[in-house]
Amino acid sequence: MTAKHIDEMMMRHALTLAHRGLGHTWPNPSVGAVIWQMHNGEPVIVGRGYTQKGGRPHAETEALAMAGDAARGAAIAVSLEPCAHHGKTPPCVEALVKAGVGRVVTALEDPDPRVSGEGHRILRDAGISVMTDVLKAEAERVNQGFLLRVREQRPFITLKLAQTADGFAGADGKPLMISCAMSKHRVHLARASHDAIMVGVGTIIADDPDLTCRLPGMMHLSPIRIIIDTHLDTPSTARVIETAAKVPTWIITAEDAAVDRETNLKREGVQVIRVQKDSQGHLDIKAAMRRLAEIGITRIFSEGGPTLAEALVVNRLSDCVEIITSPEALGRAGYVALRPALKSALADEKLFVASPPHVMGRDHLQYFERVR
Repeated sequence: MTAKHIDEMMMRHALTLAHRGLGHTWPNPSVGAVIWQMHNGEPVIVGRGYTQKGGRPHAETEALAMAGDAARGAAIAVSLEPCAHHGKTPPCVEALVKAGVGRVVTALEDPDPRVSGEGHRILRDAGISVMTDVLKAEAERVNQGFLLRVREQRPFITLKLAQTADGFAGADGKPLMISCAMSKHRVHLARASHDAIMVGVGTIIADDPDLTCRLPGMMHLSPIRIIIDTHLDTPSTARVIETAAKVPTWIITAEDAAVDRETNLKREGVQVIRVQKDSQGHLDIKAAMRRLAEIGITRIFSEGGPTLAEALVVNRLSDCVEIITSPEALGRAGYVALRPALKSALADEKLFVASPPHVMGRDHLQYFERVR
């Protein structure tokens, strides 16, 4: 087994660990770390860890705590450059140096200007061997949310839309059960791995959803609920308002929305965030996403209807689009799921790469990834 093969194997394990923290570490990235020693030419893992809920402790300190004295002279694979700045805890590079680690393998340089190569420099100055860019592309995919927040001042957005066989997302302003049980299960898993669920106020009024992760044993993983609501039209009787004291609920509204409505919503435990309108008098969706990034949100799962979906795609804010299609037709007039601008963008190979549709229960799922 070559050193390169071992590095990649351990980094792959670190990336798997990093996946566990997705949706729960913001504003920090979700990082994985694996420590190993070589025995008789074979790697033996002595410590591993990943970023804990709320962003602390970091992956490196978790792995070092598990390894104990076995970390001395060992190698560690970390899916992101170890931090070099003093924040709520001392920098991870200090912990690695103090532990006597002999070699550090990383996947990505941290784009945060407080780190940005400084972690690697400190490690090398301490006499530690450093190997960088191991499985870099895979690591970028895991932490696209953190990277976009730092580089482009916006979160990573996954857009999900469900439609009937004849292309409708709803009808008559009433809830429409489109997806099968397996599709819904997948949606709840996705909710648990994102920092926030986002919908438009139209979805709240039409469907009155809970917007929580309702899989057994996973309710505590429900993310923040975000509602795009230009005029603060969200009803006080909506489920998301009635449960706002238990599940964090944010409403993004316009600067000129009624103050008395904001006061009433705040009384229920809702956080109201105001942003400017665009030239057409709608909420400026780009400004809204910048504000969320400033707060620290890195990953959003958008479950809004056709209006919000089209706005996200037109403004180049959607990174992944998931279209779930039921085999059953609505059979009457309804709200078209894929509006013209959205449909045109998804068909443009310069904008999105489409995966082949695959079966999910009785439904079909097609996945579109934004071209970078």
